[in-house]
Amino acid sequence: MLNWTDRRHARIEANLNSQAAAAIKMRLVGLATRFYLERLARPFAEAAQRIGGLGARRPERLVIAPRDIRTADPIAARDIYAGIFTLAGRTGDAHGRSPFEIPPPSRGWAEALHGFGWLRDLAAADTALSRANAQALVEDWLNLNARKGFAAEAAIVHEPRVVARRLMSWLSHSPIILENADRAFYRRFARSLGGQAAPLERALARGAKGEARLTAAIALTQTGLSLENAGPLLRRASRLLAAELSRQVLADGGPISRNPRMLVELLLDLLPTRQAFAARNLGPPEQLLNAIDRITPILRMFRHADGALANFNGMGVSEPEILATLLAYGDPGAAIMDAPYSGYQRLESGPSVAIIDVGPPPPWEFAQESHAGCLSFEFSSDAHRIIVNCGAPPPDMGEARAAARATAAHSTLVVADHSSCRFAAPTGLEAFANGAVLQGPSKVEAKRSVDADWLRVDAAHDGYAKSFGVAHCRMLALARDGATLCGEDRLAPSGKIKPAGETPVAARFHLHPEAKAQSEGDAAAAILVTPSGQQWRFEAGGRPIAIEESIFFAAPGRPRRSSQLVVRSTIADAEPIAWSLTRT
Repeated sequence: MLNWTDRRHARIEANLNSQAAAAIKMRLVGLATRFYLERLARPFAEAAQRIGGLGARRPERLVIAPRDIRTADPIAARDIYAGIFTLAGRTGDAHGRSPFEIPPPSRGWAEALHGFGWLRDLAAADTALSRANAQALVEDWLNLNARKGFAAEAAIVHEPRVVARRLMSWLSHSPIILENADRAFYRRFARSLGGQAAPLERALARGAKGEARLTAAIALTQTGLSLENAGPLLRRASRLLAAELSRQVLADGGPISRNPRMLVELLLDLLPTRQAFAARNLGPPEQLLNAIDRITPILRMFRHADGALANFNGMGVSEPEILATLLAYGDPGAAIMDAPYSGYQRLESGPSVAIIDVGPPPPWEFAQESHAGCLSFEFSSDAHRIIVNCGAPPPDMGEARAAARATAAHSTLVVADHSSCRFAAPTGLEAFANGAVLQGPSKVEAKRSVDADWLRVDAAHDGYAKSFGVAHCRMLALARDGATLCGEDRLAPSGKIKPAGETPVAARFHLHPEAKAQSEGDAAAAILVTPSGQQWRFEAGGRPIAIEESIFFAAPGRPRRSSQLVVRSTIADAEPIAWSLTRT
């Protein structure tokens, strides 16, 4: 017997061989047959149950296809044809079966598979074979959905965030999915789009929260723009999109989650949505245009000279080519330096940049990926990052993701190796919060000042007040020529608890894997060397500087080993930890 892959390949080849005949047949059928079929189907369509208020008839035709501006890998199309799907850091081999019927290697893999983002790889290959393969895989999903034959849990397949991604992927790549498709498949595909939009709307009405709610609003808006007779859906989705953008994009353009990655994802979705409104000759919601205008400058704020984004609050691997594409769509303006609503500061002078987290945790429904990195910073010079945070590892590294969220994984002051935030436990009553920040700094202050010689930020947070009775105060100053970064970390009494003087304190400075460190002068200084040979001298006012192991989770591929500089003290030590980083 032929396995599933052989049958799919045979079906694809048969489709390819019949393309010429199908094209001639479609031309001969013409408008008369289309009119006849629509008249024949009208009584059944009008009697059918309405799908989410899409109109009196089920949607049977697409009028536009929003553009997918994410990067694609055409080489991956060959693996997909062979039944090999590499998604979310894991690889699944169908071994002759449908990829939707095999046990998923991870939850993230299943979400990516059913989100259909990999269709862009088939589209990028731009061959008749890849286009026919796309249609065959979508048809297979439709067949399995009809009889509930998926290997993954239904909760994953029909999760609002996954449904939203699938809708946007299907809409964007409908040209290759529907190329030379017969009318039956075309109608089935269009009706499935409407059929998936309806429960997605119901999920939002039941109170879907967080980033998934905004993603769903974008997907429903694109569906309303793309499907024929979807005016009611478009009106509802546009109102929802406007409301969520007003809530989730702050006044300075930052995301309410405080995760820079969210800005990239938003622009990748909002820019095609804006184009889709233009293609339909419709005016987009004002909030959509305003959000795009505000996001671009703050996205530049997080950007280092090498094109990577700073690793704060869930930001992992950067894709500089995607970021460059997004910034090319916006106005060629400068980065903003002060984002008071988002809680970030940027010091930039000469070739050097310091980016600082000076904000409290976001609301809990947006804090599932937030880190305990208040007052942490990253520093780069020219095209090299020098001091960084460890960043967020891939989704499949659950234990590592928990470690990366700790304060010790950030370039800031740590008290007794405790985090300044408390995260929800994965079991018991707290499990409903899905790892969100339940307790953290409630009062974070930041003051920016500028003079002829220095750019300076003074900040403080009370994340350690309840546990240790102290507040962390930090000063960072960048010289006008960019050749020196000075800092000072101290603890001040705060809260009702009396500080325990012997409690250990450590100021940690994690280094990018490409920045190499070596001790100098009996550990009183450390020399940092970048790949270009640039040298920086780190001193801590005569305090010993330890060079210890670290890990950089945000490296492309897999995490990389790195180093960190550690300056230790105690709460009883009244002297602040004063340090400097000077280019030599």
